[in-house]
Amino acid sequence: MINDKYYRRRYVISGIAVAVVLVYGLRLFFLQVIDQSTKDQADNNALVKQTIYPSRGLIYDRNGELLVFNQPIYEVTMTMRDMGKEWDTLAFCQCLQISRAEFDARMEDIKDRKKNRGYSRWTPQVFMSQLKKEDIATLQESIFLFPGVQIQKRTLRDYTYNAAAHVLGSVGEVNQNDIDRDSYYSRGDYSGRDGLERTYEQQLRGEKGVCVLMRDVRGRIQGSYQDGELDVTAKAGTDLHTTLDIQLQLLAEELLAGKIGSVVAIEPKTGEILALASSPTWNPRVLVGKERSKNYNMLLKDKTKPLMNRATQATYPPGSTFKTIQSLVCLDQGAITPNTLYPCSGPGSTPIKCTHHHGSPVALDRAIEQSCNPYFWCAFRDLLQMDGYGKDNADFRHRYELWRDAVMSFGLGQKFTDSDLSEQSSGSIPSTKLFDKFYGKTGWKAITIRSLSIGQGEILVTPLQLANQAATIANEGYFITPHLNKNDSMLTHVHQLDIDQRHFEVVKEGMGRVMVFGTGRHHAIDSLHMAGKTGTVQNPHGRDHAIFIGFAPIEDPQIAVAVVVENAGFGATWACPIATMMMEQYLTGEVKRKDLRKRIGSTVLNEGVKKW
Repeated sequence: MINDKYYRRRYVISGIAVAVVLVYGLRLFFLQVIDQSTKDQADNNALVKQTIYPSRGLIYDRNGELLVFNQPIYEVTMTMRDMGKEWDTLAFCQCLQISRAEFDARMEDIKDRKKNRGYSRWTPQVFMSQLKKEDIATLQESIFLFPGVQIQKRTLRDYTYNAAAHVLGSVGEVNQNDIDRDSYYSRGDYSGRDGLERTYEQQLRGEKGVCVLMRDVRGRIQGSYQDGELDVTAKAGTDLHTTLDIQLQLLAEELLAGKIGSVVAIEPKTGEILALASSPTWNPRVLVGKERSKNYNMLLKDKTKPLMNRATQATYPPGSTFKTIQSLVCLDQGAITPNTLYPCSGPGSTPIKCTHHHGSPVALDRAIEQSCNPYFWCAFRDLLQMDGYGKDNADFRHRYELWRDAVMSFGLGQKFTDSDLSEQSSGSIPSTKLFDKFYGKTGWKAITIRSLSIGQGEILVTPLQLANQAATIANEGYFITPHLNKNDSMLTHVHQLDIDQRHFEVVKEGMGRVMVFGTGRHHAIDSLHMAGKTGTVQNPHGRDHAIFIGFAPIEDPQIAVAVVVENAGFGATWACPIATMMMEQYLTGEVKRKDLRKRIGSTVLNEGVKKW
């Protein structure tokens, strides 16, 4: 045995050598196999990967009318690594008709890694976007003078009709949050920002493609790499067929001109939205192209709030239109029968006066026809007091909760969460907790909340909910979630109310009488056999709002409509004629009452309203 005190050290030295080799091996494996950055840099010396952008899906109405299509635009990109030191900045600026200061500002933004986290000298960076053919014509002729510059073809939205801006939505440039959330996007990409463009973004946007090109040592493109074997074909977005009837939509927007309000029309049997109009509105083209940001800011500052979709986001007390629901709930919970009579003293009635003079006492169908406030107050009171009050008002409060649940089953006071309408308000059907907070558990009675009986007070609904309410009554006890995608069957989204179907007959009869003997009689069309209910809603901030709900024909409802015109006064004067013309257009294909159409459409009720 060798007696050498250094002999064992050879194992230590060998171990160190093995460890060094192992570390270098692992590092090489990481660089060559796992980490692609060095490979990408090497590839970028010889290869150019051009993104091929897909055409966005087209949007149609229910009858195949083209609503939204694409037009070509261009963007200028730069690969900083290829630009070189002798690059002529001033000549480049002249080609694009921009100042040197604007050039410098854009370059600074591109290189700012906080604003542009994907910045790399090796990959194309967007310098200018949304350019028309004439904008890049000069640059295209001289592009050989500017190494590293490319012109990329894209598409931009265009519109067949100046209508449905709130529904269709718009397309704009993505922000950093979009890029972080979805790896599909990179700086300079576009996505749907609102409306259907946003809801169906993944369907409409398609799939990007890639074209791999080869360049020589001087950076000049030599052609396709490996005969295009690595190329990926772009896939166009899927077309979207909507439930809208564009002719009905155009009529709704025409009749709302010069007014603040909304119109919603639904096909009751399917829940398909036929028209969804909000006023004021804008030409959808103003939010396209380079002027988008400027125009959006102008819309945002407009005091009439055109960007707000009043059809789905504005909330109002439903007024007398709520009496149809009040009737059904009181009938179903046994507070009244169709033959129950209540007295009415007209304007002298207390604690709620009637706005009409009619006979007394009245039964339910006549109460709906004449919109008798005292009748619905008495019915509401008797429902809440059916079980008395109980200890700490418990029985009364329980009755109120039953009433509230029944009311909300019509889709009021909540968003349609299974709908493709992204911008919605929920409205409100007040809870016992709210009144307990205001008055204490024993401090409120039926008389305290009597305004709810006639659709005033704390009740708030959206026009979309009102139209759905009309559709539910037309269907005699069920509704299908209102929606805009014609291809996506929603027939399984049935909401069945727990209200006996037989009660709907008397309510529909009363709504039919409104259009024959009541407040809607002046704008009815006998051949269409319409059902409706007008409402004049108190407004603490000015003139009353005009509201109407209805459907036609009564025997086989094809269309349900809700109309709200703010600060217009009586529902019978403004909301009712708009609704009946909508029904007439949809059911007969034209509005024969030309004088009425011209008068309503040309009357300006709000001076500040304009269509952008």
